[in-house]
Formats: sequence, C-alpha cells, structure tokens
Amino acid sequence: MDARKNKPNSVQFIDISIDQAGQRIDNFLLTLAKGVPKSRIYKAIRKGEVRVNKGRIKQTYKIQAGDTIRIPPLHTSEKTSHTFVGDRLKQELTDCILFEDDDLLVLNKPPGLAVHAGTNIQQGIIEALRIIRSDQPYLELVHRLDRDTSGCLLLAKNRTALLNLQQQMIQHDIDKRYLTLLKGSFNSDEKLVEQPLLKNVVSSGERMVQVNTQGKYAKTIFIPLERLAQAQLTEVILFTGRTHQIRVHSLFLEHPVAGDDKYGYRSFNKDMKKMGLKRLFLHSWKLGIKHPTTGEALLLEAPLPTQLNNVLDKLRAQ
Repeated sequence: MDARKNKPNSVQFIDISIDQAGQRIDNFLLTLAKGVPKSRIYKAIRKGEVRVNKGRIKQTYKIQAGDTIRIPPLHTSEKTSHTFVGDRLKQELTDCILFEDDDLLVLNKPPGLAVHAGTNIQQGIIEALRIIRSDQPYLELVHRLDRDTSGCLLLAKNRTALLNLQQQMIQHDIDKRYLTLLKGSFNSDEKLVEQPLLKNVVSSGERMVQVNTQGKYAKTIFIPLERLAQAQLTEVILFTGRTHQIRVHSLFLEHPVAGDDKYGYRSFNKDMKKMGLKRLFLHSWKLGIKHPTTGEALLLEAPLPTQLNNVLDKLRAQ
C-alpha cells in the first residue's frame, strides 16, 4: 500500500495492492479509519469525497489492485476510540482464549462485551485486542455476536484467513451451534424455522427485527436437549447469520429465549431471574470449521458459563 500525504488532517491517496483487492470500499475504509463512525464513512462516499481513480463510486464497489483511492480527512468532533485497555479487561480477554495459531484467534466471549465499537460504545473486543496485540499487524472479526451473547468468537490474523473463513460462511460450510434456554417445551424432537427477517422495524420507538416477507431468508433448527421446570435447554443450529435470528425465530415459535428483554416474555424472565439468571441465556457453543491454511477440520467448543450452569441446576432441583 502506497499512501501519500499521510496526515490525519489532509487528503490521502492510497494505491491498492493485490492483497487488499476484493474488499468493499466501505469495509476497507472502516478498517483503515478505526474509530471513525460508519455514518461519516458513508457520507464521504455518498458526497463524492471518496473517489477511486478520480471517479465517484458506490459503497458496494469492490476495490481492485492498482486502484488509487482518494480519502478525505475523516476526523469528526465525536470522541474517537480509546487507546488504552485496563488491566482487568486485558486479563479477561487473555483468559478467554480458546485457540490460537498463526491464522486464527478464537475467544470464549464474555457476556456484556460488545464485539466492536458503535453508538455509545467507544471500545469493543476487536478494538481492545488491537491495542493488547499491538505487535499483531492484522486482526479482524470473522463474524459477530450480540453484546449479551457469550461463547465462540472467531477472529482472523491475516486477510487470506479472513477471506477463506468468510467464504466458508457464505457457502454454509461452518457448523454453528448454540445453547439456549427457551420458555416451555416442544412437543416434537426438533423444530425447523425458515422465516425471513426484516431489520430495523420500529416498534414503540425501538428498532426491532421481525419475521416479515420483505426480509432476508433465515433458517434455524431448534433441538430439545433437556426439559426442565418452565423451560427447555435447547441446541440451536444456525444456517444463516441474521441479526437476532435465534431470538426472533424462537419468539415466532412462542418459546422465547430466557432473559431476553427485547423479544422475550416479561413474566418468564422474572421467574428465571429468581433462578439466578442475570443475562440473556444464549451461548455460542460450537463452531466447526476447516482450517483456512491446512484444511484440517476443527471443532471449537466454548463451555457453558458457570452462571448459566447454576441456573440449570436450580431448575433441575424443582
């Protein structure tokens, strides 16, 4: 990458290498301008401040080797991301590493931590890790988990690994399994839900995801593992990765996730709180992947957190 006039308050011109080719321009800029809000990136593209080979482009444009990209100053008056990670968070993230090699970093993500910065969140896991691993030249999220979801979180340590794993996801070659606690119990061995999901439907002033024919295709299988008092421990297989997919599809079945303040049932959540549940009962349990370099089959597994196991023990005792 050849950067000219590389000062934060001046226009930059960047020549794209073969390794960088194939990325969408918006994703490239978000990686390049860490801490800059997405809205500022999209505005710069829309207004023509960002240009490729002197021409305007759309945010979906895929950059090519040899492209010259004009990038305007993208600083804003908003706070930028933190450049410091506290000792407690540093230790927490270090302790939750499940697997690491030259291509991959897999975490057992703690609940309550956002995977990346966003509105009212100045630092997420990816930003913190880039500071902790400042000697690591490349670190990107392969996929995302909701802030309140725990479990397997996959990161790539080079672009080749990222593209390979993303392609595995697109082709549904990654086996994604979750553990959740649902209200009530099924009358069948398993339930298949194939219902389209539409994002950002405003309900009572809150942005929601809803089952809607205008939404994107989504497929989920729910497999009962253990029937308990008022609830059911359930394995979930995701075939697509839509926002809040498990939570909305379980609501569609009228068996919402325990502890879900957004889509769940208030009375059920209240009962589960008495059992010690203080969070969303949703855990990214297993990821089956092919290693991006060796092709070896890997099964990554994150054990269920102690708090969730304790809730199950209390329900079993009833």
